[in-house]
Amino acid sequence: MRILLTNDDGIDATGIQVLWQELLKIGEVVVVAPDAERSAASQAITVHSPIRVDKYCASDSRLCGWRIGGTPADCVKIALETLVSATPDFVVSGINHGPNLGTDVLYSGTVSAAIEGSLHGIPSVAVSLDSWKSSDFKPAAEFTAKLLQDIYQRSLPSNTLLNVNVPALSAEQIDGVAITKLGVRQYANVFEPRLDPRGRTYYWMGGEVVENVNDADSDIVAINKSKISVTPIHFDLTNYGIMETLKSWKL
Repeated sequence: MRILLTNDDGIDATGIQVLWQELLKIGEVVVVAPDAERSAASQAITVHSPIRVDKYCASDSRLCGWRIGGTPADCVKIALETLVSATPDFVVSGINHGPNLGTDVLYSGTVSAAIEGSLHGIPSVAVSLDSWKSSDFKPAAEFTAKLLQDIYQRSLPSNTLLNVNVPALSAEQIDGVAITKLGVRQYANVFEPRLDPRGRTYYWMGGEVVENVNDADSDIVAINKSKISVTPIHFDLTNYGIMETLKSWKL
């Protein structure tokens, strides 16, 4: 099993390091990941500046891959078209430090890297830990390894990826797996004005999650019930339901 592994937290992040170690138990792993955090990069690609590519080895020198001066989508594109000699069986993105639930997926660099893999016709998985504080990525890594083995045996439909969110709990505390749909995730954004040393105004964005009522089969409800959420996503954004209505407008 050949696995291309990336993330949006940067190649030194704990989540990717733990997942790297776990996936080595089930196959060959090539890591191509950003040189620094690229959270909320979405599907951005670098077209107006060069993309730096450097060999990278972890502190113990046993884990070596490629460090990319670009976005998560850049990492997957340059890996598949330049750095990897054989097409991988999977593209895996994560483990993200923090959830990617509901409409978060529209902004997520983690999910977008998996979308890029899927765009290339490769079964892809995005994995996130539902916490910005916990650093116990082991249950999420173990579940990901098992999930890849299941997909390897059964396959996924084309143009489909799996978005996985894992509760920040021990394996014993996790209450199973739920197959879910995307919920609604909204934020009360705050743009705090500040002054730079030259007296010019700039803004720093922050925000808190707004609690919404979500359907029982949504990823957000599953996580709140201590379940691993697995959401199949495809990237045909067409709203087929209103196509006939628009045709009736006779534009």
